[in-house]
Amino acid sequence: MPTTCRFPRRGRPARQPISMLALVALAFPALASLPRAAHAQAGAPRALTLGDAARLAAERGAPAVAGRERAAQSEARARQQRADLLPSLTAGAQLDSRTFNTASFGLDFPAPSGQPSFFDPNGEVTGPVRTVDLRVRATQRLVDLPAVIRWRAAGSEASAAQWDAAAAADAAARAGALAYVRVQRADALLAARAADSSLAAELLAIARQQLAAGTAIGLDVTRAEAQLASTEAQLIVARSERDRAKLDLLGVLSLPLDTPLELRDSLALPSPADSTELADDVTHHALARRPDLRAAEAETDAARQQVRAARAERLPSVALFADHGSMGKDTDHLLGTYSYGVQVSLPLVDGFRRGARADEQRAREREADARWKDARLRAEIDVRSALVELDAARQRVAAAGVRLRLGEQELAQARERFRAGVAGNADVVTASLALNDARDLVVDAVSAYHAARVALAGAQGTATTLP
Repeated sequence: MPTTCRFPRRGRPARQPISMLALVALAFPALASLPRAAHAQAGAPRALTLGDAARLAAERGAPAVAGRERAAQSEARARQQRADLLPSLTAGAQLDSRTFNTASFGLDFPAPSGQPSFFDPNGEVTGPVRTVDLRVRATQRLVDLPAVIRWRAAGSEASAAQWDAAAAADAAARAGALAYVRVQRADALLAARAADSSLAAELLAIARQQLAAGTAIGLDVTRAEAQLASTEAQLIVARSERDRAKLDLLGVLSLPLDTPLELRDSLALPSPADSTELADDVTHHALARRPDLRAAEAETDAARQQVRAARAERLPSVALFADHGSMGKDTDHLLGTYSYGVQVSLPLVDGFRRGARADEQRAREREADARWKDARLRAEIDVRSALVELDAARQRVAAAGVRLRLGEQELAQARERFRAGVAGNADVVTASLALNDARDLVVDAVSAYHAARVALAGAQGTATTLP
Protein backbone atom coordinates (compact mmCIF):
# COMPACT_ATOMS: atom_id res chain seq x y z
CA MET A 1 0.00 0.00 0.00
CA PRO A 2 1.54 3.36 -0.95
CA THR A 3 2.25 5.75 1.82
CA THR A 4 1.91 9.50 1.52
CA CYS A 5 3.94 12.47 2.57
CA ARG A 6 3.43 16.22 2.16
CA PHE A 7 6.36 18.54 1.75
CA PRO A 8 5.79 22.24 2.60
CA ARG A 9 6.36 24.73 -0.19
CA ARG A 10 6.85 28.44 0.27
CA GLY A 11 4.46 30.82 -1.42
CA ARG A 12 2.34 28.05 -2.97
CA PRO A 13 -0.56 25.91 -1.78
CA ALA A 14 0.35 22.51 -0.39
CA ARG A 15 0.36 19.73 -2.97
CA GLN A 16 -1.82 16.69 -2.82
CA PRO A 17 -0.25 13.68 -1.08
CA ILE A 18 2.52 12.14 -3.14
CA SER A 19 2.47 8.35 -3.24
CA MET A 20 5.77 6.60 -2.69
CA LEU A 21 5.50 4.84 -6.03
CA ALA A 22 4.97 8.16 -7.79
CA LEU A 23 7.93 9.76 -6.02
CA VAL A 24 10.15 6.80 -6.87
CA ALA A 25 9.01 6.96 -10.48
CA LEU A 26 9.87 10.66 -10.61
CA ALA A 27 13.18 10.44 -8.78
CA PHE A 28 14.31 7.06 -10.12
CA PRO A 29 12.54 6.27 -13.41
CA ALA A 30 14.73 3.21 -14.02
CA LEU A 31 13.73 1.53 -10.76
CA ALA A 32 10.57 -0.09 -12.14
CA SER A 33 12.41 -1.84 -14.96
CA LEU A 34 15.38 -3.12 -12.95
CA PRO A 35 13.61 -5.81 -10.86
CA ARG A 36 11.82 -7.28 -13.88
CA ALA A 37 15.06 -7.64 -15.81
CA ALA A 38 16.83 -9.20 -12.84
CA HIS A 39 13.97 -11.64 -12.22
CA ALA A 40 13.92 -12.73 -15.83
CA GLN A 41 17.59 -13.66 -15.59
CA ALA A 42 17.54 -15.26 -12.15
CA GLY A 43 14.50 -17.51 -12.52
CA ALA A 44 12.16 -18.00 -9.57
CA PRO A 45 13.33 -15.58 -6.86
CA ARG A 46 12.59 -15.83 -3.17
CA ALA A 47 10.20 -13.05 -2.22
CA LEU A 48 10.96 -11.27 1.05
CA THR A 49 9.48 -8.42 3.03
CA LEU A 50 11.30 -6.55 5.77
CA GLY A 51 9.55 -8.63 8.42
CA ASP A 52 10.28 -11.85 6.51
CA ALA A 53 13.98 -11.02 6.50
CA ALA A 54 13.92 -10.30 10.23
CA ARG A 55 12.14 -13.54 11.09
CA LEU A 56 14.27 -15.62 8.73
CA ALA A 57 17.44 -14.24 10.31
CA ALA A 58 16.03 -15.01 13.77
CA GLU A 59 15.37 -18.58 12.67
CA ARG A 60 18.42 -19.39 10.56
CA GLY A 61 21.09 -16.92 11.66
CA ALA A 62 24.17 -18.44 13.26
CA PRO A 63 23.92 -16.33 16.47
CA ALA A 64 20.28 -17.35 16.94
CA VAL A 65 21.01 -21.05 16.33
CA ALA A 66 23.97 -20.95 18.72
CA GLY A 67 21.78 -19.27 21.36
CA ARG A 68 19.16 -21.99 21.10
CA GLU A 69 21.81 -24.68 21.45
CA ARG A 70 23.23 -22.99 24.55
CA ALA A 71 19.72 -22.95 26.00
CA ALA A 72 19.39 -26.68 25.29
CA GLN A 73 22.70 -27.30 27.09
CA SER A 74 21.50 -25.33 30.10
CA GLU A 75 18.24 -27.29 30.24
CA ALA A 76 20.23 -30.53 30.15
CA ARG A 77 22.34 -29.32 33.08
CA ALA A 78 19.16 -28.57 35.03
CA ARG A 79 17.97 -32.14 34.43
CA GLN A 80 21.33 -33.40 35.69
CA GLN A 81 20.83 -31.48 38.93
CA ARG A 82 17.33 -32.93 39.31
CA ALA A 83 18.77 -36.44 39.00
CA ASP A 84 20.37 -36.02 42.45
CA LEU A 85 16.87 -36.04 43.98
CA LEU A 86 15.51 -39.07 42.10
CA PRO A 87 15.99 -42.75 43.00
CA SER A 88 19.21 -44.40 41.90
CA LEU A 89 19.33 -48.08 40.95
CA THR A 90 22.50 -49.93 40.00
CA ALA A 91 23.20 -53.56 39.21
CA GLY A 92 26.50 -55.35 39.12
CA ALA A 93 28.03 -58.77 38.73
CA GLN A 94 31.44 -59.77 40.03
CA LEU A 95 33.44 -62.95 39.51
CA ASP A 96 36.79 -63.04 41.24
CA SER A 97 39.39 -65.40 42.56
CA ARG A 98 41.90 -64.43 45.17
CA THR A 99 44.39 -65.82 47.70
CA PHE A 100 44.81 -64.81 51.34
CA ASN A 101 47.60 -64.58 53.85
CA THR A 102 46.24 -66.40 56.92
CA ALA A 103 48.20 -64.13 59.25
CA SER A 104 46.13 -61.18 57.95
CA PHE A 105 42.95 -62.73 59.40
CA GLY A 106 43.95 -61.67 62.89
CA LEU A 107 42.66 -65.00 64.29
CA ASP A 108 44.48 -67.88 65.96
CA PHE A 109 43.39 -71.42 65.22
CA PRO A 110 44.72 -73.50 68.16
CA ALA A 111 45.45 -77.14 67.48
CA PRO A 112 45.03 -80.07 69.90
CA SER A 113 47.98 -80.83 72.09
CA GLY A 114 50.66 -82.65 70.19
CA GLN A 115 49.15 -81.78 66.84
CA PRO A 116 50.57 -79.30 64.35
CA SER A 117 48.88 -75.89 64.05
CA PHE A 118 46.02 -75.59 61.52
CA PHE A 119 47.76 -72.61 59.92
CA ASP A 120 51.36 -71.57 60.12
CA PRO A 121 51.51 -68.97 62.98
CA ASN A 122 53.74 -66.81 60.79
CA GLY A 123 51.16 -66.86 58.04
CA GLU A 124 50.72 -68.85 54.87
CA VAL A 125 49.01 -68.37 51.56
CA THR A 126 45.69 -70.11 51.19
CA GLY A 127 43.32 -70.22 48.29
CA PRO A 128 42.57 -69.26 45.66
CA VAL A 129 39.01 -68.63 46.76
CA ARG A 130 36.51 -68.11 43.97
CA THR A 131 33.53 -65.82 44.53
CA VAL A 132 30.46 -65.06 42.42
CA ASP A 133 28.49 -61.96 43.51
CA LEU A 134 25.33 -60.68 41.79
CA ARG A 135 23.98 -57.49 43.40
CA VAL A 136 21.42 -54.68 43.00
CA ARG A 137 21.67 -51.43 44.99
CA ALA A 138 19.05 -48.69 45.31
CA THR A 139 19.41 -45.31 46.99
CA GLN A 140 16.98 -42.45 47.54
CA ARG A 141 17.72 -39.10 49.15
CA LEU A 142 15.04 -38.07 51.61
CA VAL A 143 16.41 -34.78 52.92
CA ASP A 144 19.04 -32.86 50.93
CA LEU A 145 18.27 -29.16 50.97
CA PRO A 146 21.43 -28.06 49.09
CA ALA A 147 20.57 -30.41 46.21
CA VAL A 148 17.02 -29.00 46.04
CA ILE A 149 18.28 -25.42 45.94
CA ARG A 150 20.94 -26.26 43.33
CA TRP A 151 18.21 -27.79 41.18
CA ARG A 152 16.14 -24.60 41.45
CA ALA A 153 19.21 -22.51 40.64
CA ALA A 154 19.88 -24.66 37.58
CA GLY A 155 16.28 -24.06 36.52
CA SER A 156 16.81 -20.30 36.81
CA GLU A 157 20.00 -20.59 34.78
CA ALA A 158 18.11 -22.56 32.12
CA SER A 159 15.47 -19.82 32.05
CA ALA A 160 18.22 -17.21 31.67
CA ALA A 161 19.71 -19.21 28.79
CA GLN A 162 16.32 -19.33 27.07
CA TRP A 163 15.97 -15.54 27.40
CA ASP A 164 19.53 -15.17 26.10
CA ALA A 165 18.53 -17.26 23.10
CA ALA A 166 15.51 -15.01 22.56
CA ALA A 167 17.79 -11.95 22.80
CA ALA A 168 20.18 -13.50 20.27
CA ALA A 169 17.26 -14.19 17.94
CA ASP A 170 16.01 -10.62 18.29
CA ALA A 171 19.51 -9.27 17.59
CA ALA A 172 19.74 -11.53 14.53
CA ALA A 173 16.33 -10.27 13.40
CA ARG A 174 17.53 -6.70 13.73
CA ALA A 175 20.67 -7.51 11.72
CA GLY A 176 18.55 -9.17 9.03
CA ALA A 177 16.19 -6.20 8.84
CA LEU A 178 19.08 -3.73 8.60
CA ALA A 179 20.71 -5.82 5.87
CA TYR A 180 17.37 -5.75 4.03
CA VAL A 181 17.26 -1.95 4.33
CA ARG A 182 20.81 -1.74 2.96
CA VAL A 183 19.75 -3.73 -0.10
CA GLN A 184 16.76 -1.41 -0.53
CA ARG A 185 19.09 1.56 -0.33
CA ALA A 186 21.49 0.00 -2.84
CA ASP A 187 18.61 -0.70 -5.23
CA ALA A 188 17.39 2.90 -4.94
CA LEU A 189 20.89 4.29 -5.50
CA LEU A 190 21.31 2.03 -8.52
CA ALA A 191 18.03 3.34 -9.90
CA ALA A 192 19.19 6.91 -9.22
CA ARG A 193 22.42 6.35 -11.10
CA ALA A 194 20.47 4.79 -13.97
CA ALA A 195 18.26 7.91 -14.05
CA ASP A 196 21.39 10.09 -14.01
CA SER A 197 22.83 8.11 -16.92
CA SER A 198 19.58 8.45 -18.91
CA LEU A 199 19.55 12.19 -18.28
CA ALA A 200 23.19 12.55 -19.33
CA ALA A 201 22.50 10.61 -22.54
CA GLU A 202 19.53 12.86 -23.27
CA LEU A 203 21.62 16.01 -22.73
CA LEU A 204 24.34 14.65 -25.00
CA ALA A 205 21.78 14.02 -27.75
CA ILE A 206 20.44 17.58 -27.40
CA ALA A 207 23.97 19.02 -27.51
CA ARG A 208 24.78 17.10 -30.67
CA GLN A 209 21.54 18.19 -32.31
CA GLN A 210 22.20 21.82 -31.48
CA LEU A 211 25.81 21.55 -32.65
CA ALA A 212 24.56 20.19 -35.97
CA ALA A 213 22.03 23.05 -36.17
CA GLY A 214 24.74 25.60 -35.40
CA THR A 215 23.17 26.80 -32.15
CA ALA A 216 25.75 25.19 -29.88
CA ILE A 217 29.52 24.85 -29.69
CA GLY A 218 31.76 21.81 -29.51
CA LEU A 219 32.49 22.49 -25.84
CA ASP A 220 28.85 21.73 -25.03
CA VAL A 221 29.17 18.29 -26.66
CA THR A 222 32.46 17.57 -24.89
CA ARG A 223 30.98 18.61 -21.56
CA ALA A 224 27.93 16.38 -22.14
CA GLU A 225 30.14 13.41 -23.12
CA ALA A 226 32.21 13.84 -19.95
CA GLN A 227 29.04 13.96 -17.86
CA LEU A 228 27.75 10.76 -19.50
CA ALA A 229 31.06 8.95 -18.89
CA SER A 230 30.99 10.02 -15.25
CA THR A 231 27.42 8.82 -14.69
CA GLU A 232 28.14 5.48 -16.37
CA ALA A 233 31.11 4.94 -14.03
CA GLN A 234 28.90 5.76 -11.06
CA LEU A 235 26.31 3.30 -12.38
CA ILE A 236 28.92 0.53 -12.43
CA VAL A 237 29.90 1.30 -8.82
CA ALA A 238 26.24 1.38 -7.72
CA ARG A 239 25.60 -1.99 -9.36
CA SER A 240 28.55 -3.61 -7.57
CA GLU A 241 27.44 -2.12 -4.25
CA ARG A 242 23.94 -3.52 -4.80
CA ASP A 243 25.39 -6.98 -5.48
CA ARG A 244 27.55 -6.82 -2.35
CA ALA A 245 24.56 -5.73 -0.27
CA LYS A 246 22.59 -8.74 -1.50
CA LEU A 247 25.47 -11.05 -0.64
CA ASP A 248 25.57 -9.57 2.86
CA LEU A 249 21.81 -10.11 3.21
CA LEU A 250 22.09 -13.74 2.08
CA GLY A 251 24.90 -14.25 4.58
CA VAL A 252 22.87 -12.79 7.46
CA LEU A 253 19.92 -14.99 6.48
CA SER A 254 22.17 -18.09 6.14
CA LEU A 255 20.86 -18.72 2.62
CA PRO A 256 22.89 -20.10 -0.30
CA LEU A 257 24.75 -17.24 -1.94
CA ASP A 258 23.23 -17.99 -5.35
CA THR A 259 19.65 -17.63 -4.07
CA PRO A 260 17.77 -15.01 -6.13
CA LEU A 261 15.87 -12.52 -3.98
CA GLU A 262 12.86 -10.35 -4.66
CA LEU A 263 12.35 -7.46 -2.25
CA ARG A 264 8.65 -6.83 -1.95
CA ASP A 265 9.07 -3.66 0.10
CA SER A 266 10.29 -0.35 -1.25
CA LEU A 267 11.80 2.52 0.67
CA ALA A 268 8.41 3.88 1.66
CA LEU A 269 8.14 7.45 2.88
CA PRO A 270 7.02 8.08 6.46
CA SER A 271 3.27 8.22 6.61
CA PRO A 272 1.66 11.39 8.01
CA ALA A 273 -0.42 9.04 10.15
CA ASP A 274 2.73 7.84 11.91
CA SER A 275 3.03 9.35 15.35
CA THR A 276 5.99 9.36 17.64
CA GLU A 277 5.20 7.45 20.81
CA LEU A 278 5.99 8.95 24.14
CA ALA A 279 9.43 7.99 25.39
CA ASP A 280 8.08 6.87 28.77
CA ASP A 281 5.52 4.55 27.16
CA VAL A 282 8.07 3.01 24.80
CA THR A 283 10.57 2.60 27.64
CA HIS A 284 7.99 0.89 29.83
CA HIS A 285 7.16 -1.46 26.96
CA ALA A 286 10.84 -2.22 26.39
CA LEU A 287 11.53 -2.94 30.07
CA ALA A 288 8.64 -5.38 30.09
CA ARG A 289 9.57 -7.24 26.89
CA ARG A 290 13.29 -7.05 26.21
CA PRO A 291 14.67 -10.60 26.49
CA ASP A 292 18.12 -9.47 27.62
CA LEU A 293 16.54 -7.83 30.69
CA ARG A 294 14.59 -10.98 31.46
CA ALA A 295 17.79 -12.99 31.08
CA ALA A 296 19.62 -10.69 33.50
CA GLU A 297 16.80 -11.08 36.04
CA ALA A 298 16.94 -14.88 35.74
CA GLU A 299 20.73 -14.86 36.16
CA THR A 300 20.37 -12.74 39.32
CA ASP A 301 17.81 -15.18 40.70
CA ALA A 302 20.07 -18.13 39.87
CA ALA A 303 23.00 -16.49 41.67
CA ARG A 304 20.79 -15.85 44.71
CA GLN A 305 19.75 -19.52 44.74
CA GLN A 306 23.39 -20.62 44.55
CA VAL A 307 24.19 -18.51 47.62
CA ARG A 308 21.40 -20.28 49.53
CA ALA A 309 22.67 -23.67 48.33
CA ALA A 310 26.20 -22.90 49.53
CA ARG A 311 24.88 -21.92 52.96
CA ALA A 312 22.66 -25.00 53.17
CA GLU A 313 25.63 -27.34 52.68
CA ARG A 314 26.19 -27.10 56.45
CA LEU A 315 22.87 -28.90 57.07
CA PRO A 316 22.58 -32.70 57.44
CA SER A 317 21.25 -34.90 54.66
CA VAL A 318 19.24 -38.13 54.96
CA ALA A 319 19.14 -40.98 52.45
CA LEU A 320 17.71 -44.50 52.22
CA PHE A 321 19.76 -47.34 50.80
CA ALA A 322 19.07 -51.00 50.04
CA ASP A 323 21.44 -53.63 48.73
CA HIS A 324 20.39 -57.13 47.72
CA GLY A 325 22.25 -59.83 45.88
CA SER A 326 23.36 -63.44 45.69
CA MET A 327 26.85 -64.69 46.24
CA GLY A 328 28.67 -67.95 46.58
CA LYS A 329 31.54 -70.03 45.40
CA ASP A 330 29.80 -71.23 42.27
CA THR A 331 26.71 -70.20 40.36
CA ASP A 332 24.95 -73.46 41.26
CA HIS A 333 24.92 -72.58 44.93
CA LEU A 334 24.33 -68.87 45.57
CA LEU A 335 22.96 -67.53 48.82
CA GLY A 336 20.95 -64.31 49.08
CA THR A 337 22.48 -61.49 51.10
CA TYR A 338 21.17 -57.99 51.69
CA SER A 339 21.68 -54.79 53.58
CA TYR A 340 19.43 -51.77 54.01
CA GLY A 341 19.21 -48.77 56.25
CA VAL A 342 19.09 -45.03 56.67
CA GLN A 343 22.17 -42.91 56.25
CA VAL A 344 22.54 -39.49 57.90
CA SER A 345 25.44 -37.28 56.88
CA LEU A 346 26.47 -34.15 58.76
CA PRO A 347 29.39 -32.14 57.34
CA LEU A 348 31.72 -30.94 60.08
CA VAL A 349 35.02 -29.58 58.81
CA ASP A 350 36.07 -29.33 55.17
CA GLY A 351 38.95 -26.88 55.34
CA PHE A 352 36.62 -23.84 55.05
CA ARG A 353 35.70 -24.85 51.52
CA ARG A 354 31.98 -24.22 52.06
CA GLY A 355 32.60 -20.70 53.39
CA ALA A 356 34.77 -19.86 50.40
CA ARG A 357 32.11 -21.25 48.05
CA ALA A 358 29.45 -19.11 49.73
CA ASP A 359 31.66 -16.02 49.31
CA GLU A 360 32.12 -16.87 45.64
CA GLN A 361 28.38 -17.16 45.07
CA ARG A 362 27.68 -13.88 46.90
CA ALA A 363 30.18 -12.14 44.62
CA ARG A 364 28.47 -13.75 41.63
CA GLU A 365 25.12 -12.47 42.89
CA ARG A 366 26.46 -8.91 43.14
CA GLU A 367 27.93 -9.21 39.65
CA ALA A 368 24.60 -10.42 38.22
CA ASP A 369 22.76 -7.59 39.93
CA ALA A 370 25.21 -5.06 38.46
CA ARG A 371 24.69 -6.55 34.99
CA TRP A 372 20.92 -6.30 35.41
CA LYS A 373 21.10 -2.64 36.37
CA ASP A 374 23.41 -1.94 33.44
CA ALA A 375 21.09 -3.79 31.04
CA ARG A 376 18.12 -1.78 32.30
CA LEU A 377 19.97 1.50 31.81
CA ARG A 378 21.16 0.42 28.36
CA ALA A 379 17.59 -0.45 27.38
CA GLU A 380 16.38 3.02 28.32
CA ILE A 381 19.24 4.62 26.38
CA ASP A 382 18.52 2.45 23.34
CA VAL A 383 14.85 3.40 23.34
CA ARG A 384 15.43 7.12 23.74
CA SER A 385 18.23 7.13 21.14
CA ALA A 386 16.04 5.27 18.66
CA LEU A 387 13.20 7.76 19.20
CA VAL A 388 15.60 10.66 18.62
CA GLU A 389 16.91 9.05 15.43
CA LEU A 390 13.38 8.32 14.20
CA ASP A 391 12.24 11.90 14.71
CA ALA A 392 15.38 13.26 13.05
CA ALA A 393 14.91 10.85 10.13
CA ARG A 394 11.36 12.11 9.55
CA GLN A 395 12.64 15.67 9.38
CA ARG A 396 15.46 14.64 7.04
CA VAL A 397 12.95 12.99 4.70
CA ALA A 398 10.84 16.16 4.58
CA ALA A 399 13.89 18.36 3.93
CA ALA A 400 15.23 15.97 1.27
CA GLY A 401 11.85 15.98 -0.47
CA VAL A 402 11.93 19.76 -0.71
CA ARG A 403 15.49 19.62 -2.04
CA LEU A 404 14.50 17.02 -4.64
CA ARG A 405 11.60 19.09 -5.90
CA LEU A 406 13.73 22.23 -6.17
CA GLY A 407 16.45 20.27 -7.98
CA GLU A 408 13.92 19.02 -10.52
CA GLN A 409 12.69 22.58 -11.07
CA GLU A 410 16.24 23.88 -11.48
CA LEU A 411 17.05 21.19 -14.04
CA ALA A 412 13.84 21.80 -15.98
CA GLN A 413 14.53 25.54 -16.19
CA ALA A 414 18.17 25.02 -17.23
CA ARG A 415 17.11 22.49 -19.85
CA GLU A 416 14.57 24.90 -21.34
CA ARG A 417 17.19 27.64 -21.58
CA PHE A 418 19.58 25.20 -23.25
CA ARG A 419 16.92 24.03 -25.74
CA ALA A 420 16.07 27.62 -26.53
CA GLY A 421 19.74 28.33 -27.26
CA VAL A 422 19.97 31.22 -24.83
CA ALA A 423 22.56 29.42 -22.66
CA GLY A 424 25.10 26.63 -22.90
CA ASN A 425 24.75 23.29 -21.19
CA ALA A 426 27.01 24.24 -18.27
CA ASP A 427 23.97 25.24 -16.27
CA VAL A 428 22.25 21.99 -17.25
CA VAL A 429 25.23 19.92 -16.12
CA THR A 430 25.40 21.83 -12.84
CA ALA A 431 21.67 21.37 -12.31
CA SER A 432 21.89 17.65 -13.09
CA LEU A 433 24.70 17.22 -10.56
CA ALA A 434 22.57 19.02 -7.98
CA LEU A 435 19.65 16.72 -8.81
CA ASN A 436 21.92 13.69 -8.38
CA ASP A 437 22.81 14.91 -4.91
CA ALA A 438 19.14 15.55 -4.14
CA ARG A 439 18.25 11.99 -5.13
CA ASP A 440 20.99 10.66 -2.89
CA LEU A 441 19.67 12.79 -0.05
CA VAL A 442 16.19 11.29 -0.47
CA VAL A 443 17.57 7.75 -0.54
CA ASP A 444 19.78 8.33 2.51
CA ALA A 445 16.99 10.05 4.45
CA VAL A 446 14.39 7.36 3.78
CA SER A 447 16.97 4.62 4.47
CA ALA A 448 17.82 6.29 7.78
CA TYR A 449 14.12 6.43 8.62
CA HIS A 450 13.65 2.69 8.10
CA ALA A 451 16.90 1.90 9.92
CA ALA A 452 15.58 3.97 12.84
CA ARG A 453 12.33 1.97 12.74
CA VAL A 454 14.33 -1.24 12.97
CA ALA A 455 16.46 0.19 15.79
CA LEU A 456 13.35 1.17 17.75
CA ALA A 457 11.90 -2.31 17.32
CA GLY A 458 15.21 -3.80 18.47
CA ALA A 459 15.29 -1.48 21.47
CA GLN A 460 11.85 -2.77 22.47
CA GLY A 461 12.75 -6.40 21.84
CA THR A 462 10.19 -6.73 19.05
CA ALA A 463 12.39 -6.95 15.94
CA THR A 464 10.86 -10.33 15.04
CA THR A 465 7.40 -8.76 14.84
CA LEU A 466 8.28 -6.21 12.17
CA PRO A 467 5.70 -6.19 9.35
